[in-house]
Amino acid sequence: MTSDELKAFCKERNLTYKELAEIIGNSEATIHSAIAKGELSTPMSKSIQMYQEILALKEQLKEYAQLKSVLKKALLS
Repeated sequence: MTSDELKAFCKERNLTYKELAEIIGNSEATIHSAIAKGELSTPMSKSIQMYQEILALKEQLKEYAQLKSVLKKALLS
C-alpha cells in the first residue's frame, strides 16, 4: 500500500489518521511519518489490508442478514 492509497482509504472511510492508528495499533505520529516519507512499513500495510478485509466481510454479513430476513419473511408468508 502506498501513502496515496492510505490517504484515499482514510478519505473514503471518513477516518482520521488518529482513528486509523488506534484501529491498527499504531500511533498517529507513525501514520503521519509514513505518509511524509511516502512509504508504509510492511506490518502497517498488512494491518491496513487486514482492516480493509474485515470491513468487506462485515458488509457481506450485513447483506447475508438482509437476504436471510427476506427469505424468512417469504417462507413464513
